[in-house]
Amino acid sequence: MPDYHDDLRLAHVLADAADAATMARFKALDLKVETKPDMTPVSEADKAAEELIRGQLQRARPRDAILGEEYGIEGTGPRRWVIDPIDGTKNYVRGVPVWATLISLMEAAEGGYQPVVGVVSAPALGRRWWAAKGHGAYTGRSLTSASRMHVSKVSTLSDASFAYSSLGGWEEQGRLNGFLDLTREVWRTRAYGDFWPYMMVAEGSVDLCAEPELSLWDMAATAVVVTEAGGTFTGLDGRPGPHSGNAAASNGLLHDELLGYLNERN
Repeated sequence: MPDYHDDLRLAHVLADAADAATMARFKALDLKVETKPDMTPVSEADKAAEELIRGQLQRARPRDAILGEEYGIEGTGPRRWVIDPIDGTKNYVRGVPVWATLISLMEAAEGGYQPVVGVVSAPALGRRWWAAKGHGAYTGRSLTSASRMHVSKVSTLSDASFAYSSLGGWEEQGRLNGFLDLTREVWRTRAYGDFWPYMMVAEGSVDLCAEPELSLWDMAATAVVVTEAGGTFTGLDGRPGPHSGNAAASNGLLHDELLGYLNERN
């Protein structure tokens, strides 16, 4: 089994640098925010954090490719770092502390690139989660001060907690009726949004979560954390991993039921 310790340690160094940069501009009154062609916001902090991470990767891993939300793909080869400098930019620009830097290393494998290392760092919450393929998932303040994570053992929907981001996307895809049926079956629903529900699934405090439309950089890091915690991460089509343009994550015991409801069409 490959040892990804050096890559994981580098990912933590990158996250430390990004945390310092993003926190320095969080709630800044003069923060500059633009609208991208897809009508989503991007702040100067998004761009600065990605530039910082790219610069460090180019020095530390010059042979590896880099894919980031703000500046696209650079380089080729069997190893690719995937970066979302601020997942939850809408929260960030409004002063809501639920946002994180997502850093993942993906390696070429059968069926396409697969995530093997993931770090999710949410400095405004004072939280960080990480995983490496075959080595488990952890949360804590550092590699040496951490506790291992495991998904829940909840096995019935009536006892399950389901997290999501919003209703709009489900309605646009014609999946709203199935989504609403699921919310009526579960014990509890909460719209935490972005990276956080996936980390809660990994920790065992939430049992199910899903989003109808996502990009690879939204999912690569969270996917390896969830799976290394013993959970299941797929697209709504059931394809394992972060390649379907949407996501469904669970403790594994409820995954088929989750997909069944979310694939109901209006």
